Amino acid sequence: MDSASRNPFQKSVYESHVINLRMYIELLFHYQGHLSDLEDRIVTLANELEEYKIIQSIPGIGEKIAATIISEIGEIDRFNHPKKLVAFAGVDPSVHSSGKFTATINRMTKRGSSRLRHSLYLAVLCGIRSSRNKKLKTFYDKKKSEGKPAKVSIVACMNKLLHWIYALLSRKETFLDLA
Repeated sequence: MDSASRNPFQKSVYESHVINLRMYIELLFHYQGHLSDLEDRIVTLANELEEYKIIQSIPGIGEKIAATIISEIGEIDRFNHPKKLVAFAGVDPSVHSSGKFTATINRMTKRGSSRLRHSLYLAVLCGIRSSRNKKLKTFYDKKKSEGKPAKVSIVACMNKLLHWIYALLSRKETFLDLA
């Protein structure tokens, strides 16, 4: 239906929709400018931290993911063992047992930081999909060859990644991709 054949009510509804679309698009461009300013501030602040460069040295972890991981973990000294960091992220397995019964299907606890979990998930995907992180891709392929489902293998990679992050931040060393 073209605009000439619309009745006055349909025409005003159409014009109202066009005005609303224009307004929302203007808002979107306005907020995109603010978001890019915030991203620049985040990167500027993160660049002042030694941990930021250490975490970014792991293949598959970029600026935003590294900044998010640092903001969620805080000081690595808070954790006296890598398993504590894994538990904080909520990527540790929960074992369901009652008396003599132990469940065969376990899930991750998800009791920790969901933002950290999401960042680790993205880091693992970036690392294994483009084969940027050869060590992580090899570990993922090993888990898949053991018959683990893709999601279980990814969670295992997230767990592995947290162990690497703990070791690197504790030693103040960068990641060497030897694979």
